[in-house]
Amino acid sequence: MSNVLLERAGAVALVTINRPDKLNALNVETVSELGKVLEEVRSDNSCRVVIVTGAGDRAFVAGADISEINPLSPAEAEQFAQRGQQVFNQLENLGKPVIAAVNGFALGGGCELALAASMRVAAHNAMFGLPEVTLGVIPGYGGTQRLPRLIGKGRAIEMIASGKLVNASAALEMGLVNQVVDARLVDEKGELQTDAKGRPLFDRDLFLQEVDKFARQFLKPSAAAIRIALNAVNNGLETDLVSGMQLEATLFGEVCATADMKEGTLAFLEKRTPQFKGE
Repeated sequence: MSNVLLERAGAVALVTINRPDKLNALNVETVSELGKVLEEVRSDNSCRVVIVTGAGDRAFVAGADISEINPLSPAEAEQFAQRGQQVFNQLENLGKPVIAAVNGFALGGGCELALAASMRVAAHNAMFGLPEVTLGVIPGYGGTQRLPRLIGKGRAIEMIASGKLVNASAALEMGLVNQVVDARLVDEKGELQTDAKGRPLFDRDLFLQEVDKFARQFLKPSAAAIRIALNAVNNGLETDLVSGMQLEATLFGEVCATADMKEGTLAFLEKRTPQFKGE
């Protein structure tokens, strides 16, 4: 697979959308490859956390491939959306934390990809948006559903109905991202490096190092408990509060049947560090 790359650094997997010449736009082939990579990561118990990012320094993912959307009939368009939703649902329900490392533009399908992740860390140059209405369409990979659940109905409608872009600091303020990383490139003297137009250059290595630090905070706790907690959060959001509380109680019972629960509570009582096995 060439459009989606998978690298490993211990228990952390790095998934990179690799079409920098197209600003990492999501064509059908890339979405299909992403689904296969996610299945590989899901079934690998040694992988504890996943980071998803885009190749290059200009874009995370700058949307879907418009050339594939233009000729679609209504029935074909519905199927097109459903295929993307299936892969993004796969990402959301991976059973392990997924962090979208957003560098540059996260527009349309790219913003929807970031929304499907468990958390989002943005570089200083990140720009988020769902500009589909400016093309005469609407978000089709889950944007109309996930964005209001994350930032509230009013702000979500403002972004969706205007098509306007939101920068990293505004995204942090509205709860769209968890953290912003200043990844401007500096030289050995600490001086800011810029391009021919005076714009700060992007330090990709620094950005990914900071995202990796963010990711590794999820390696110490029980993988089994995290998996069940993610289930509670994701599925509880789809119900009323009473049903959500019952789901939590059911899953609390489920987690208490795990070996990790026995080890974690016993280690606490014995005043030692737990040795979790993710079981």
